[in-house]
Amino acid sequence: MPGSRRYPRVARVNEVLREVLAEAIERMADADERLALLTVTAVQTDPDLRQAKVLFDSLSDEALVALQDARLRLQAVIGQQVRLKWTPQLSFSADPAVQSGRRVEDILTQLRTSEEPAGPAGD
Repeated sequence: MPGSRRYPRVARVNEVLREVLAEAIERMADADERLALLTVTAVQTDPDLRQAKVLFDSLSDEALVALQDARLRLQAVIGQQVRLKWTPQLSFSADPAVQSGRRVEDILTQLRTSEEPAGPAGD
């Protein structure tokens, strides 16, 4: 099939893992409030599918500890719901793209406030 190479397998696996993990973390948040309000932004899986880095919009130290405590349960959920030869070992971190975006927003806000006139404009 010529069209089958347009969307590589790793990208499809990343998206499936993102959906499964987001749902599992949401369910776990009912029992562990440290997991509340976490948003899975992406999953980056190694080409051999043995390691997967789960990226979040933000990640407090408390939430990171909770995720590390729940890592084996999350891997078990993946093993049950996703058909893969190996269940990837999970690691967790904040999404650098979200952090960069926030930094750009802060810079733009500072630029706007520094360009505003100090007093009423005289016509």
